[in-house]
Amino acid sequence: MLTKERKAELIRQFGGSPTNTGAVEVQVALLTERIRQLTEHLEKHRKDHHSRRGLILMVSKRRRLLKYLARTDWERYQKLLQALSLRK
Repeated sequence: MLTKERKAELIRQFGGSPTNTGAVEVQVALLTERIRQLTEHLEKHRKDHHSRRGLILMVSKRRRLLKYLARTDWERYQKLLQALSLRK
């Protein structure tokens, strides 16, 4: 589960200010953190199909947001991929 402190840290790091939660970078960073935690959970609990569906939905949403960012601002897209250690 994503703690308040970790969420605030990600928002401050990728959004610039604590209130800028709607920025694409912030949304992708929060989704990435949740995806990583859920992946760890699914390694232990292989038969948890409900959580697996949630993971697939989160990955799809992150992919759509990254696609939008790549289309609108290539520089921010590249910087975000490098900061989150994502590969494309």
